[in-house]
Amino acid sequence: MMTDPYDVLGLSKAATEAQIKAAFKKLARKHHPDLRPGDTSAIARFKEITAAHDLLKDPETRRRFDAGEIDATGAEQRPQQPFYRDFAEDGHAAQDGFPDAATMEDFLARAFGAQQGRARAYPRARGQDVSYTLPVDFLDAANGAARTITLADSKTLQVTIPAGAEDRQMLRLKGQGMPGYGGGTPGDAYVELHIEPHAFFQRKDDNIHVDLPVTLREAVLGARIEVPTVAGPVAMTIPAGSNTGTVLRLKDRGLRNRKTGERGHQFITLRAVLPTESEPDLVAFLQGWTPLHPDTPRKEMLR
Repeated sequence: MMTDPYDVLGLSKAATEAQIKAAFKKLARKHHPDLRPGDTSAIARFKEITAAHDLLKDPETRRRFDAGEIDATGAEQRPQQPFYRDFAEDGHAAQDGFPDAATMEDFLARAFGAQQGRARAYPRARGQDVSYTLPVDFLDAANGAARTITLADSKTLQVTIPAGAEDRQMLRLKGQGMPGYGGGTPGDAYVELHIEPHAFFQRKDDNIHVDLPVTLREAVLGARIEVPTVAGPVAMTIPAGSNTGTVLRLKDRGLRNRKTGERGHQFITLRAVLPTESEPDLVAFLQGWTPLHPDTPRKEMLR
């Protein structure tokens, strides 16, 4: 049974609408699954907080809950219907165990839910929430995308992946869970995103990092080259004399922060590589070359 929604939000029954809203925001920020990766209990806690807020934010459902007409799940609170035992205890049962003729009609009406031609009243209950996992391509998570989930019963769910989505981020699709009962509202669908790794891009916060191979000529003489980014190739200048390990920055070429709207940067670490094929002229040059400034790149390691 669901906990009392006032207790879930830490409120009294005299709480105002503003207090309910403020309590929900505070708890949602604290227990949101996005902020607690790997904590399976965070999902259940977040669902409980959301369900409590959904019930209390609507003045009518809150009134009905306070009046005892519905329970904490939104289901109708139906009084127990009297049957044979109730009639017997009230002294209306005949000697053969059935109610007398004067109460038979009322007995049958109560037993089968039909009173004076009215339609039978069914309990009203909110539908169950459902949870899914969705593998997402790295670039789709970076740039945003729309995906369709096909369920076992052939039902489909449309999922919008926001730009800058994070691994294990939880998306809530309101009303896309199991249908409600007796006119109750449907549950929600929770989709956990599993971001797949990329061949050369790496994410750190809102920044993108990539190791970029450059030729010996490009590193020594400098060059204008195309560089991959999550949004497509862009032109960038490699400064002359760039060494392996040199880090260059492409401003605002990272991921968009979901809260601030600002973009991160892309950091490029250069990796000078030798030619893959034989280069006799390069070999001959190096054999006859005497460095102006001799260096021992391993000296720090040999101390």
